[in-house]
Amino acid sequence: MEYIVEKIGMSRTITVPAKPVTLLRVVEAKVCEVTDGVAIVAYNSGKKMNKTIEGQQKKYNLSAEFNRFVTLSVANSEAGDLDLAPLSEAKIIKSSFNTKGRGFTGVMKRWNFGGGPAAHGHRFHRTGGSIGNAEWPGRVMKGRKMAGHHGNSKNSVKNEILSFDAENGVLAVVGSVSGPNGSLGRVKVVK
Repeated sequence: MEYIVEKIGMSRTITVPAKPVTLLRVVEAKVCEVTDGVAIVAYNSGKKMNKTIEGQQKKYNLSAEFNRFVTLSVANSEAGDLDLAPLSEAKIIKSSFNTKGRGFTGVMKRWNFGGGPAAHGHRFHRTGGSIGNAEWPGRVMKGRKMAGHHGNSKNSVKNEILSFDAENGVLAVVGSVSGPNGSLGRVKVVK
C-alpha cells in the first residue's frame, strides 16, 4: 500500500538511549477510481490548478482542494476516502523523497574534493584541477567528477515505524528521511 506524505520534521524519543525520529503527516486524499489494486488518487499539493486538473475534478466530482492526481497501489476496493488501516499494522516502510536541492555547486561541495593549498602563490584553491589527458584520447572521459547541479534527486530509504497516530495521520519513523521540511513524498508499506 502506498500513501502521499508530508515531512513535518525530526525529533527524538524520550527513552534512554534516545532514538532519532522523523515525523510524516499522511496527506488527505480521495480514491477516484480503482482497477486491480491500482487507484487514481487525488490530493492537495498546494500548487495552482490548470485546465487539465479542472477537467479531472469534474470527471470525479471533486472539490477545488484536490488539485493533483497520482496512481498508487491502495487497500481500497472502491472509490472514497483513502484507507489508512494498513499503516496501523505496518512495521517497516519505504519512503521516497527528493533530496534538498543545492543548485550549481563546485567540486568540493558536490564530490567532497580536498582542494589545493590556500596559501599565497597558489591558483588551485577550490577548483577541480585538470580534467583531460594529453594527446590521447583528446576528450573528457565519461563520468568525470566536475562542478554542476547538486541535489534535488529522488532518494528512497527503509524505516522502521515507531508509532502511527491514526486520528491526526502522523507517522513517526526511526531515522532520517531525505528532503526539506514540508516536502511531499511517497511511503510504501513493506512489512
